[in-house]
Amino acid sequence: MGFRLKVEGSETIELGMDNIQTVKYDTDTPDDSNARSTDVGATLRLTGKIITATDGDSADDTMKLALWSLVPAEKADCYRKVTLEVIAADQVIRKIYFPNAFVVDYNESFGDTEGVGTFSIFIKQKKDKTEFTKIEGGYAV
Repeated sequence: MGFRLKVEGSETIELGMDNIQTVKYDTDTPDDSNARSTDVGATLRLTGKIITATDGDSADDTMKLALWSLVPAEKADCYRKVTLEVIAADQVIRKIYFPNAFVVDYNESFGDTEGVGTFSIFIKQKKDKTEFTKIEGGYAV
């Protein structure tokens, strides 16, 4: 199983199967409601490896993710289009699309024995645009 992430805004960010290790999608509603709430949110949490450029290869786009996380709310570019594909056996199992996503949290960690860093990003769809979130799947790559 693998994952592909594409973030579109002032620049395009692409991470592939060699970067992303885990993905968690959540539909978030208030836990204290006794009926179906109108306060619905959608989130993605991704973790993966930071791949260092070697032998003339270009570095991965995790640096661009880190820079996106620093864009302040006053700038329109803090909201970007995010597409995540979950792929298994040459089929797209899930394709999740957030048209107005923003970064809630971004973390990187490095150790002196692993030889590679790791990243974690928590992305949320803008709540007033949740209805435009799409979840698809079940077709060939």
